[in-house]
Amino acid sequence: MSDPAKPAARRRGQTWLALAVAVMCGALGGLGTFTFGYGEGHAYLGNNPASCANCHVMQSFYDSWQKSSHHAVAVCNDCHTPHDSLLAKYLVKADNGFFHSLAFTTGQFKDPIQIKPRNAAVVQHACLDCHKQLVNHMLPAQEGGDMLSCVHCHASVGHAQTVAPRRHEGY
Repeated sequence: MSDPAKPAARRRGQTWLALAVAVMCGALGGLGTFTFGYGEGHAYLGNNPASCANCHVMQSFYDSWQKSSHHAVAVCNDCHTPHDSLLAKYLVKADNGFFHSLAFTTGQFKDPIQIKPRNAAVVQHACLDCHKQLVNHMLPAQEGGDMLSCVHCHASVGHAQTVAPRRHEGY
């Protein structure tokens, strides 16, 4: 015959485990909510370019965008987030938001800040999407062929600052 105290002890252990998990989730959720509010994270969900300048390392990029040829026709999200779906746009925003927050919180970022290859690819796709009528004849004949990055020749279009040239594969 089995000991009736064993199931009761198991239930108590499960209750404590569930309580510990709930407390941890509550603490992480509370910390995340506080951080999102303190860091004005809601501002990054919109389309206002001034939000990008909340971090001091972005101020020069914001200022140079205001002097650029695209100032009147494109905001940060037009070039730095995908155009193909709302989900893709907010996934890139979440990815960038997390890693930017981590870098700025820990101080582990380059100054001036530099675009990462995955984000440079998003920018390249945005250029090609908006200017497809002008660049269709320049696209590689083979899928996966190399194409010079648009910002190689047009570095000051989005920002008046120059951007290091790079090649993009797959265009």
